[in-house]
Amino acid sequence: MLARLQAALVFAWLLTLGWGLHWALVQHASLLLGLAVVILAVTWHALWLTLTFAIMTWRNRPDAAPKPSGAEWLRAWWGEVLAAPKVFGWLQPFRSRHVPDYLPTDTSSHHELPTVGVVLVHGFVCNRGLWNPWMKRLRAQAVPYLAVNLEPVFGVIDDYPAIIEQAVQRVTQATGRPPVLVAHSMGGLAVRAWLQRYRADDRVASVVTIGTPHQGTWLAHGGSTPNARQMIPGGAWLTQLAASEPASRAGRFVCCFGHCDNIVFPAMTAVLPGARAVLIRAAAHVDMVGRAEVFNEVLVAIHAAQAVAQSAGARQA
Repeated sequence: MLARLQAALVFAWLLTLGWGLHWALVQHASLLLGLAVVILAVTWHALWLTLTFAIMTWRNRPDAAPKPSGAEWLRAWWGEVLAAPKVFGWLQPFRSRHVPDYLPTDTSSHHELPTVGVVLVHGFVCNRGLWNPWMKRLRAQAVPYLAVNLEPVFGVIDDYPAIIEQAVQRVTQATGRPPVLVAHSMGGLAVRAWLQRYRADDRVASVVTIGTPHQGTWLAHGGSTPNARQMIPGGAWLTQLAASEPASRAGRFVCCFGHCDNIVFPAMTAVLPGARAVLIRAAAHVDMVGRAEVFNEVLVAIHAAQAVAQSAGARQA
């Protein structure tokens, strides 16, 4: 559903751009109007990002996270200017099924498999196409993985644990080991809801979240969809989720967060209390997914889980 919706938006953008070029190049009497439409069509997302960055900077002033330098702020803004159109204008609408899941088919000798598996969980208004670069890198390293699509897109976060449960079961069956879960943005809240509903702490090796609004995000105050409203700081849903979780659960989490995250702010709201926090400098919300530091954190989690599994296997032998 989301891929079709975003593809329609891309085509609408192209039609708007074409209309502006027509008036600028063919209908010379409307040259200024045509040029204005073209400029707006090309730059609107950069203007929107500038607004979100300005609000982020204002809301981050009292936050405990380190403040970015001017160069880091600009680097993060430019990275997001480049990353957002690629994700929302190409990977998700047109390439969401381009990279298939990779799961071993021979389950007769789990102890010989090279590594634990990974479940990839996207965030708000995203689909599995977000993970295409990750899936290629994981496949190149023979790491089994499965990327979910969280639907309904504009439902409630409580709709998503069953989807994650199915994915975890498939990866565990294929590898014989609890997987590492990697979640971007709202996906991290969906993982926490899954852990709570299925009491699944012992069925996951660890969880790495990327820009997840664990304590909500100020920007959710402007949201109108049910899942967006659930991310309001101090809201009923987040409060109830936090109150229902055992204190030990946070120790399974690694929270990658950014002091230039233009969607989840104040910055420290992306850190689950009790989890290990990793600051990703000069990275905005979508661009953070592509940062090498984040991928390396996941590799560390995979290798750690692999070592635990091998140690357990040696003791049993």
